[in-house]
Amino acid sequence: MTFSLWLENWIGQRRLFKAGLKEPAGAYTRQIMKAIYLEEKAGPESLLPGEIPQPRPGEDEVLVKVHATAITPTEFQWFPTFNLKSGEPRSFPIVLGHEFSGVVESLGANVEGVRVGEAVYGINDWFANGAQAEYCVAPAAGLASKPQSLDHVQSAVVPISSLTAWQGLFARAGLERGQRILIHGAAGAVGVFAVQLAHRCGAHVIASASSANLDFVRSLGADQVIDYRKTRFEDVVHDIDIVFDTVGGDTLDRSWRVLRKGGKLVTIAAQNGGAVAQRVRDAFMLVQADRSQLMEIGILIDAGELRVFVEGVFPLSRTREAYERAQRGSMRGKIALRVVEQPAKAAPARAGWRR
Repeated sequence: MTFSLWLENWIGQRRLFKAGLKEPAGAYTRQIMKAIYLEEKAGPESLLPGEIPQPRPGEDEVLVKVHATAITPTEFQWFPTFNLKSGEPRSFPIVLGHEFSGVVESLGANVEGVRVGEAVYGINDWFANGAQAEYCVAPAAGLASKPQSLDHVQSAVVPISSLTAWQGLFARAGLERGQRILIHGAAGAVGVFAVQLAHRCGAHVIASASSANLDFVRSLGADQVIDYRKTRFEDVVHDIDIVFDTVGGDTLDRSWRVLRKGGKLVTIAAQNGGAVAQRVRDAFMLVQADRSQLMEIGILIDAGELRVFVEGVFPLSRTREAYERAQRGSMRGKIALRVVEQPAKAAPARAGWRR
C-alpha cells in the first residue's frame, strides 16, 4: 500500500470514527470498498459513488458481503440517517439502504448461530451506515438465513417491509381471525405484505389502492377493495377493528372516524414530532430488527404462503435513478439495488463492481 493510499484510508477511518459507532478503535479496517454515500445533509441528488473504509464488525455484529439492497425513499427524512442516538449529528460519509441480502464474511467475537459463508438477509443498525456498499455490518439479532426460494435481489426487498407489516399487525394491533382490517396503500412496499399476512390469519381484509391495482390486491387476499381516487373510504366502511395506514396525511386523519369503539389504528407514515396529536404519536410505529420473525417470514416465503414483489432492479452505480423511480410512486413492492451480479450458476469467484 502506497503512503498516499494509506493516508487517504487513515483520514477516512478518522472521519468515520467521529460518527460514534460501536467500536471506535477498530470499527473500520485499512481495506476500502465501493459505496454510494452522502457527504452532506441532502437528498438523492447528492448521492456520490466512491471508496470508503470497509467496516469491521463489533462483538455482536456480522460483516456481510452485500449482494443486493433496497430503496426506501423516506430514509432521507429519518432522524437516524443524520443523527446519533444522543441527538448529535453523524459524521459523513453516510451510507443509506438499511436492508440487505448477502453472504456472511466474518463474525464478531460474541456471535453465535451464524456461520461464515451463510447467505443471509436482514436489517442494519438505523444509526449506523447501511448496505449501499460492497460490505456492511449488521447486528446478529437483525439477520437470518435468506429464503432459499429467492435470489439475493428478491430477498433484499423483504426485511423492512415484511417486518413492518408483521409487527404492525400482530405486535401493535393484535390482529386476530375474524376481525375487520382496513389497509391503506395496499399495493405498496409494506401493503403487499400486510394484505397477505392479514388474509393468512383469517381477518376480513379491506384494501385501498388505485384502480390499476384493485385486481392485484384482490389476488393478495383482499376481500374488499376501494379505489381511493373514486371513493372516500369513510363513505363505504365503518366499525373497523383495525386500520393499518402506510399513507399518512389526510388519509390518516380521516381513518379515525371509521374505527369501532375500542378499535386500533397503526400508522407508519405519521411525522413523529412537532405539533402532532397524542393519539397519532401513540399510533405511530417504527420497525425493529427481529431475527426470529425474519426466520418465520422466510419459512412462509419458501412454503409459497407469502409472495415477494420487486418493482425494478438497478445496479448500485445507478442509485440516483433508482431513487428517482421510487419517488414517482405507483409501485408494486420495492426497488432493489444489485451490488453483485447474479451468476448463471454458482461460481467460487467474487463478482466484480458493476459499472
